[in-house]
Amino acid sequence: MTTTAPVPAPAPKRSRWQLFWTGPAVRKLRRNRLAVTGLIITLVFGLIALFAPLIAAPQGNCLRDLNISTPSAVYNPLGGTFWQAVLAPPRSCYQIERLSFSSTPTPPGPEAVFGTSNGYSIFYGLIWGTRTALKMSFIIVAITLLTGVIIGAISGYYGGWVDNLVQRFIDVLFAMPPLVLTVVLLTILRAKNPGGDPTGPIILAFSIAGWAGYARLVRGDVLRTRQLEYVDAARSLGARDWRLILRHVIPNSLTGVLTIAVLDLGTIPLSVAALSFLGLGFESGYAEWGQLVEFARPWLKPDYWYVLLFPALFIVTFSLAFNLFGDGLRDALDPKSR
Repeated sequence: MTTTAPVPAPAPKRSRWQLFWTGPAVRKLRRNRLAVTGLIITLVFGLIALFAPLIAAPQGNCLRDLNISTPSAVYNPLGGTFWQAVLAPPRSCYQIERLSFSSTPTPPGPEAVFGTSNGYSIFYGLIWGTRTALKMSFIIVAITLLTGVIIGAISGYYGGWVDNLVQRFIDVLFAMPPLVLTVVLLTILRAKNPGGDPTGPIILAFSIAGWAGYARLVRGDVLRTRQLEYVDAARSLGARDWRLILRHVIPNSLTGVLTIAVLDLGTIPLSVAALSFLGLGFESGYAEWGQLVEFARPWLKPDYWYVLLFPALFIVTFSLAFNLFGDGLRDALDPKSR
């Protein structure tokens, strides 16, 4: 009598999330303590930005525009005011709470946890300024990344006069320091309406000045990718150019630009703060970290240590967190480092 060996049960099929979470890149990223620390800090900043209305309750005109009379109404998640304040607060909520009209700073106390600078609450400015920093960072990086990837892919894929034209234009942009180019563009964009909301012009100026780096990086990868066999095979089967670019060329060029994008998320607030310090950014009293640094400039004395310490801590910690996570992400996605 013969017996047959039992057939082993097939291994359970893993989901895409399980494959992603146990993949070599994510596994290496999870083992990088500095990268994980940076990610945790960025998530904390994200929570601060999201729940800014609950941490630093709205005051003054913000209450009026939210159609409430007391800040306590914001804390009720069953009411519509809670969701409006958290998801789409009016612009008046970004005006820093002004506790006095005295230019002399006041030390931290019960009424102002971090003290005041030029009469404005430093705590309110930092909390709502975190929302401004993340909003500007993600919008600017998203626009520059998308523009740079598309233009770089087209330039590298078609080559010839298209590539020469795009690369010479990029050379012109690279001829000027990024901050100087941004200042020039912002001055031109705000010339017709100097007293208006600067959010749009700032985003547009940074986007025009920032896409070229992504485009040049993607273009280099596309020049290599377009000669690979699977691209030639898809082209021989009749695939159109736009399909080749979107499905085969661009996905293989995103590793480098994504890590650069994460690093840029941490540097955008520094540049925006520099504009406010130069008097070209947001109006006085707007919740933006550069405003608080500008307020602290006349009071750089030991007795007024708090006017610069707290804004500097927020700016440095924010940028350091994104740099730690970006460096870890670059190491995890680089096949040569595995």
